[in-house]
Amino acid sequence: MFVDKLKQAIESEYKDYYFYKSMYEKTDDALWRDFIQHAYEDEKSHYEMLQQVYYMMTGTFVTNPKKPIPCYNFKQCVKQALVDELDSVETYKELLLTVPFQQAYNPIFIAMHDEMEHAIRMSTIYNSLK
Repeated sequence: MFVDKLKQAIESEYKDYYFYKSMYEKTDDALWRDFIQHAYEDEKSHYEMLQQVYYMMTGTFVTNPKKPIPCYNFKQCVKQALVDELDSVETYKELLLTVPFQQAYNPIFIAMHDEMEHAIRMSTIYNSLK
């Protein structure tokens, strides 16, 4: 169960990284670009940390995650990102409560905390759009 959820989280981080990179190109607002860049850099870090946890558990890495459909409508993408970030917080909370070994705790905690921060950033952007 833990390994399956971890694999899904890794795939989600991969998708989020590319989704945010495409969102970044859809706005000229410097603050929003900063928020989005912060998020995609975090997602890349989460992907790498969680791959290490997965490797410690299985001796393999998650291979060939799928890239998402790129962002075309900025407001819709921000809304979807907000929903996805809140879902990710729940996933990481479940993983954190079932962590099978100590070395997995910190990466999962960091990812959970960052996803909450991303949700705040996306909510801020979404609520400022007309």
